[in-house]
Amino acid sequence: MKKRHILWIAAAIIIAAYIILINVLISAALMPSFMDRLETADRITERSYNEQVQSDELDRQVEETIDETVEWYKTVPLDFLETESSDGYRLVSVEFFPGVEGAERQPEDTHMWVLLLHGYTGQKEEMYPLARWYQQQDFHVIVPDMRCQGESEGDFIGMGYTDSEDNMLWIREILRQDPEAKIILHGQSMGASCALMMSGREDLPENVMAVISDSAYTDAYSMFCDRFHAWFHLPPVLAVPAANLFLQMRGGYDLRDASAVEAVKSSTVPTLFIHGEEDKMIPPAMVQELYDAASCEKELMIVPGAGHVQAADVAPEGYFDTILILLKNETSVIIKNI
Repeated sequence: MKKRHILWIAAAIIIAAYIILINVLISAALMPSFMDRLETADRITERSYNEQVQSDELDRQVEETIDETVEWYKTVPLDFLETESSDGYRLVSVEFFPGVEGAERQPEDTHMWVLLLHGYTGQKEEMYPLARWYQQQDFHVIVPDMRCQGESEGDFIGMGYTDSEDNMLWIREILRQDPEAKIILHGQSMGASCALMMSGREDLPENVMAVISDSAYTDAYSMFCDRFHAWFHLPPVLAVPAANLFLQMRGGYDLRDASAVEAVKSSTVPTLFIHGEEDKMIPPAMVQELYDAASCEKELMIVPGAGHVQAADVAPEGYFDTILILLKNETSVIIKNI
């Protein structure tokens, strides 16, 4: 009896330790406040950088883009917006207006809008180079911080799922300002998957004319299976199902519901899928799966020599020219000078 009692105690300790471990892991992956304490975000960022394609020419291109964006930011007319999520979190975005600083703002002169969505553990500032390009094409640009990232409040990163609902609030803000708005959704990484999830929503307004998906994953559950192994060296079969259960209890959503591949099956929004051929964060096989599943008009652009979200830096002319072709086809009614 004593031996059996010891075994039960040992089993209870193992189970308790496992529960604590899974709680720590889900917090380390999805709670920025916890990630900061453990410096998880720094380690993930460093690992992600090391997985990127690196060269002197690419570094020069990135540095040049940053310098140009900093100068642009000094003169571009902008405003900061706030709204509240359905579960009570403060959400923040910045709006860039067409034109130049000091010029009279006339938003009604153009009905072109773009909603730019950043990636996992990112923030709106990362999207400013794209914002600059769109603003110079006479777009109104909305760039949000997604929940619990940047200046926006929240407890758990939404992996595109809760963000899909949050970003509908920014679409409603666009339509409040301009009921005739023609809206482009352009996301990178998690933001790209979020844009694809939005494209399959039944309540998506017809004002959304196109989606630009740069380096999207198929679904958050598959990503966690891959990343838990890479980041924490744990077999996914032992960690991810339990982590997902704890996320449902603590974060209020299921990783399986954060599925871009399911959403695009019912999408009618023309979509451009972009992916780097050397992406080691999100394998190119995922974009092929997304492309094959999409029921909408679609184009696929695979960029040789590009890692994760590097397509615009590796092949800027091809990247932006391809976007222009899509926009001319889908929004020719509003694009006059592109």
